Amino acid sequence: MRFILVLATSFAFAACGTNQSAVNDTNTAEQSTAKLAAVLASQPDEAKARFAFRNPGETLTFFGIEPGMTVVEALPGGGWYSKILLPYLGDEGALIGANYAVDMQRLFGFYSEEQLKKAETWTTDWPQRAQAWTGSAKPKISAFALGAMPDEMAGSADAVVLIRALHNLARFEPQGGYLSQALSDVYTVLKPGGVLGVVQHQMPEDRPDSWANGSRGYLKQSFVIARLEEAGFVFEEASSINANAKDQPQDGDVVWRLPPTLSGSKNNPEAAAAMQAIGETNRMTLRFRKPVTQ
Repeated sequence: MRFILVLATSFAFAACGTNQSAVNDTNTAEQSTAKLAAVLASQPDEAKARFAFRNPGETLTFFGIEPGMTVVEALPGGGWYSKILLPYLGDEGALIGANYAVDMQRLFGFYSEEQLKKAETWTTDWPQRAQAWTGSAKPKISAFALGAMPDEMAGSADAVVLIRALHNLARFEPQGGYLSQALSDVYTVLKPGGVLGVVQHQMPEDRPDSWANGSRGYLKQSFVIARLEEAGFVFEEASSINANAKDQPQDGDVVWRLPPTLSGSKNNPEAAAAMQAIGETNRMTLRFRKPVTQ
């Protein structure tokens, strides 16, 4: 009888522990949601104007990004997403910027030698610039060039986000294996079980492959999934968060014809209005994971 009582008591404590764990998880999720909402509310109106198409809150939640994580952001540029991620990740978190290799940037053909020279010091310049975007938080900030990730960063990241970053890597893959090198770095930098989030301009599957080689900014979802699976990632889920059915590219259309760039129509109010009516590009939103066992 005593054994039965002890066993029953043990089960009761175990049940309480399980319930408490669930409560703690719920509280943590609610706190993360509230923190992200506060960070988004603090963004300037210019950034908020693009929320309808970029959906940063829903996107980061879909990827499972949480405060305290170490996150790699490809092509952080002027910091549109960085200014959200840095205060959200907080004091215990870290943001690592990842930029194109300088030799790949040369292939664009429009960068001056002065700009390319400056790109050589981007990995030290960008973290200093990004310090101004942290708000009251003090996350760690660092950077590397894709294809040249420092060995000490291996297995350090909880998540990588590739937001509109894959098309040029795919475009220049034949010239230097840039996509392959970048995906190898992404795989290596992630911890086992780490998440890879992708947002990418999406070409419909029924369009010619020649329209979706990256040179127009578009890729097909089937191509992206296949290449990431080849790199070792496991595809988990696709979301329509950033989809826009109005974007139906035709022969010759590039992503930059649409807002905010409006390439080719800035001086033509009627054409610009037509592009504004479409809105920003149709984008796939995909979540992958690095396997826990390799």
